[in-house]
Amino acid sequence: MKKIIKPIFMLLLGTALVSCSDDDDGLGEMPTNTSETAYLYATSHNGSVTRYDLNSSEMTTYETSSDDTEGIYYDGNDDSFTIVSRSSTSLESYAGIEMLDTGIDLNVDLDISSDSELESPRDIAVNGMFYVVADNADVDGDDSTADGRFFIYTKTSSGFQLRNVVTVDFKVWGIEFVGDDLYAVVDTTNKLAILDDFVAMNTTDAEVSATKTVEIEGIIRTHGLDYDGGTMVMTDIGDAGSDDDGAFHVITNFDSKLSATMDGGMIELNDQMRVGGNNTNLGNPVNVSYDAASDMVFIAELANGGGKVLAFDEASTASGNKSPQINNTLSGASAVYYYTE
Repeated sequence: MKKIIKPIFMLLLGTALVSCSDDDDGLGEMPTNTSETAYLYATSHNGSVTRYDLNSSEMTTYETSSDDTEGIYYDGNDDSFTIVSRSSTSLESYAGIEMLDTGIDLNVDLDISSDSELESPRDIAVNGMFYVVADNADVDGDDSTADGRFFIYTKTSSGFQLRNVVTVDFKVWGIEFVGDDLYAVVDTTNKLAILDDFVAMNTTDAEVSATKTVEIEGIIRTHGLDYDGGTMVMTDIGDAGSDDDGAFHVITNFDSKLSATMDGGMIELNDQMRVGGNNTNLGNPVNVSYDAASDMVFIAELANGGGKVLAFDEASTASGNKSPQINNTLSGASAVYYYTE
């Protein structure tokens, strides 16, 4: 997610991001700083990237070279977004985004990419020049055994170079760097795995185990996660075949709660906040971005209504069956990334 946080004020949004009205019309209110950049990037299984400008209410759709996209990272240093392409099974980066027009559909040119060596990529996490992709393809060809892989790339001016592949003994999906540690959801479970000092400690192709794994009480099946300002947010897709049983969990003071939980232990529900229910529009919340400064949770919702981008305010202070502050249709929504500077 974004790494630069500024003071938060109130913004009145226009029609690009809308309120939680049933017909997706009208105005919504979004806490942010109107004098600063505040973008929400969203990917789709149709390959496009949508950018919502939260200060001007403009919405821009970028048509990429990919036909299916899941996972995105925006780099303000070179004004590029990098996507995980499931159709090309590679990383693709597109630069010079701010130089393009806004508020219209745009075709963007591929800047750099990796070789086509992924199999079933799901999410991306970035630590400096290192780009890590979670790939949930069955490694050993045996569905009865749990496994997954992390592809570690180095970004250069000419492309993404695969440094090494780390295989783990659990199924993977969402990933997030917290400092130098990699946090990974354990797919098909309610668990979170932590791999300490991930890039430095894993420099060759190898099979490794998580440093620590904990359960998150109340979650049925987790997919997405994001960490900011000491708060962890994790999504629960529930039954993957249902479009109305999703939720997300917010864990404040996460570092201390994780430290107090032994390996194999559980962070209890009374140490969390859970948002779910028929008002939320959450069915399969596959990806999440959290901004601690505004206390906003942004969700890529895949199932409900064919795909939505949702936002919930006061995320760390209120549980329950609450309506999203923003409810925007986005067919095949697969990932979100919030950036501000």
